[in-house]
Amino acid sequence: MKLLVVCLGNICRSPLAEGALRARIGASPLSDRVEVDSAGTGGWHAGEPPDRRAIACARRHGVDIGGQRARQLRADDFHEFDWLLCADAGNLRDARRLAPDGLEERAVLLLDWSGISPAGEVPDPYHGSEDHFEEVWRLVDAAAQAVVARLSRPAGTGIIGP
Repeated sequence: MKLLVVCLGNICRSPLAEGALRARIGASPLSDRVEVDSAGTGGWHAGEPPDRRAIACARRHGVDIGGQRARQLRADDFHEFDWLLCADAGNLRDARRLAPDGLEERAVLLLDWSGISPAGEVPDPYHGSEDHFEEVWRLVDAAAQAVVARLSRPAGTGIIGP
């Protein structure tokens, strides 16, 4: 299974979610069966590391995201990844616009797909404080735990495939 977390610029929410998912999946029996990456719908920050506040937030929770580099979402990602887990409705809309015909439904809301919050969105902390980054961490870490639980269910018990 391959998961791609998507936000706007790939420097705040999606790197935090990628880090949380990697940590939770890495500590689970899924570690050799699930891959995680992230991307942004915009390319403004391509090649850059995550926002320094996101790096510091993840570090406070024992997760190193400093080696990640931003990249822009590509249409090919819909072929490469099973699920594109979008931070908010705007990211979802933009991702689906880029999707090749018939693959739009691979893009979903992260909090909804994980079972944390139907139609839930991860707020963008970019213009906020450390507290906003901590709020995002709480959401994406809860989603990561729920993703591990979802993907750990035995076959035939509700795991939705692409």
